[in-house]
Amino acid sequence: MFPIKDHNPSGRTPYVTYALIAINVAVFLSYWGSLGDMRVMGQFYWDWALIPARVSEGAGFTGIVTSMFLHGGFMHIAGNMLFLYIFGDNLEDEMGHLPYLGFYLASGIGAGLTHYLAAPLSQVPTVGASGAIAGVMGGYLLLFPKARVDVLVIFIVFFRIFPIPAWITLGLWFAIQIFGGFGSPADEGGVAYWAHAGGFIIGILLTIPIWLKRGGPGFWNRTDGHPPHPEARYAVARTSIPKVRRRR
Repeated sequence: MFPIKDHNPSGRTPYVTYALIAINVAVFLSYWGSLGDMRVMGQFYWDWALIPARVSEGAGFTGIVTSMFLHGGFMHIAGNMLFLYIFGDNLEDEMGHLPYLGFYLASGIGAGLTHYLAAPLSQVPTVGASGAIAGVMGGYLLLFPKARVDVLVIFIVFFRIFPIPAWITLGLWFAIQIFGGFGSPADEGGVAYWAHAGGFIIGILLTIPIWLKRGGPGFWNRTDGHPPHPEARYAVARTSIPKVRRRR
């Protein structure tokens, strides 16, 4: 189950969101050919990833920032960039280009620090833009809780696209991070659940001034949680694949 697009068009070109996507992709491609070499990647992650144990020793602080632009594989970066593409343009539209960039970096740094506090002695390298993007998702939830998000649901061989309010989509995602954080030790690797949860909460907190400037609860009353402009409508094209009936 994952979102594929929202019905919330932005009013301006999201240059910062596009630039962040381009930078993440360019950085990933720069070391993509070395992913299979454990020795090379071990040194690379040692230099640039977030390793909580190094921070506890008074080193590796740059990894809190540089780790936001590293990814562990194709599906990792593809998923993160899809989420950034869907939700980032609307936050950039509301905040403005440079404030949005500061918001993104602050969310990512806060997510990294949350992960560090959850496992300060972990020697497992942590990489990914997920924490910063979680902040974007948190801000989106505060401003547009009822914006429709098209979600692809896959259940074994069944799949279908459902338009679901953002508060359900993002709220469910946040709940998964909390349950995952309690159920998976942060110092054993895997998904950095606490970084995601921390980034999400920090994103909400950093967006509160924008929400209050728009009127706070009054903004929700005026828009009923929907985007303050007409939502985009997407026509789902009929499939050209012919139906094959079962023979009796």
